[in-house]
Amino acid sequence: MDADFKPEVLENSWFAERYRALPAVASEQLRLASIHYADSSRAETHLVMARMMAPHNPAVKVAEYRFYFYQARLQEALRVAEQCMAMTALELGFPLSWRLVSPQHGQFESDEPAHRFYLFCLKAYAYLLMRLQRLQAGREAAEKLMQLDPANKVGGQLLLDVLDRADREAEDD
Repeated sequence: MDADFKPEVLENSWFAERYRALPAVASEQLRLASIHYADSSRAETHLVMARMMAPHNPAVKVAEYRFYFYQARLQEALRVAEQCMAMTALELGFPLSWRLVSPQHGQFESDEPAHRFYLFCLKAYAYLLMRLQRLQAGREAAEKLMQLDPANKVGGQLLLDVLDRADREAEDD
């Protein structure tokens, strides 16, 4: 592989391919949601319309996730992260439950974009569980992430480090 190769180039092309597959009306709804971000009700209406037009498109799901995350609507962001994992699992032929996915199901060690997207979705899911104080569930998701990505390419070890530090501090109290 070329020494100048950057995995994000593949990710961007994979994602760009899905964005180009969006119907023009869904793309316009995403644009309007972005323009009206400060008016969360209006922005969300545009996101809902985009979802109705392209319910399984990662570009719509990522837009929804970002909206809910930055609006601090973490439970809704968690739901979208779950949907992203399920959608990607279907595309890749994985079990729908992240708990059943194993390293043998895919090319997680590679820089294959769909697999990396799945890992990033799992990382987002684990992080949100932690933010929602569902620490044991967050730990389980982060441990699964590390099982699938032992080289820590997507940074899942940091989540476990935070949980371990919190456990140590709780023991010290």
